[in-house]
Amino acid sequence: MVPTYKRVLLKLSGESLMGDKSFGFDTSVISQFAQDIKQITDIGVEVAIVIGGGNIYRGMNEAETGIERAHGDYMGMLATVINGMALQAGLEKVGVYTRLLSAIKMEQIAEPYIRRRAMRHVEKGRVVIFGAGTGNPYFTTDTAGSLRAIEINADVILKGTRVDGIYSADPEKDPAAVKFDTITFTECISKNLKVMDMTAFTLCMENNLPIIVFNMNKPGNLLKVVTGDHVGTLVTG
Repeated sequence: MVPTYKRVLLKLSGESLMGDKSFGFDTSVISQFAQDIKQITDIGVEVAIVIGGGNIYRGMNEAETGIERAHGDYMGMLATVINGMALQAGLEKVGVYTRLLSAIKMEQIAEPYIRRRAMRHVEKGRVVIFGAGTGNPYFTTDTAGSLRAIEINADVILKGTRVDGIYSADPEKDPAAVKFDTITFTECISKNLKVMDMTAFTLCMENNLPIIVFNMNKPGNLLKVVTGDHVGTLVTG
């Protein structure tokens, strides 16, 4: 089996780890993700991962919580490190070598993010998990995913979601929503399709980095994506 993409950045939401729960993470989901990631590393794909923190902490309305935005964003960054550690444990349980790198220094549990070190780990076949977003408030983990993908020269961003691609409307709310197999960056903008936040999306567009949006919760989909099957929606220039 020959992969279409040699090096990928897998972007996962924190919510994707919850399964059917309303908070935290479901160990069966982590096990499934670990097996899917192992499948693609076994055929020689180099993998880096950025994961969100929304299952533990989501930035809330400052007026309601009294927590200022920057302070709340740092709390969210810490949540991504917890998720990164959980995914790391799941991967190592199935025999995948990993490294957790954090944009905020916390040497006891993660290496500090250094671009050259990250690239060396990836080249050696280790799965690199990037925690703590960009290390800066006011930036989402989508932006962190785009930034890290560009920094490590990834071939594509694989955005794993609960839906099987990009639709003209929310398929969970509108049964008439139409799925796109391929779409351009400019079409996404003109149709106001929320693939990622605008900062993350513009980074990908300016650097001609393709995005594939697909359903990560379906076992085997990740392998299909990296071997060129038409799964999900491809966004290109």
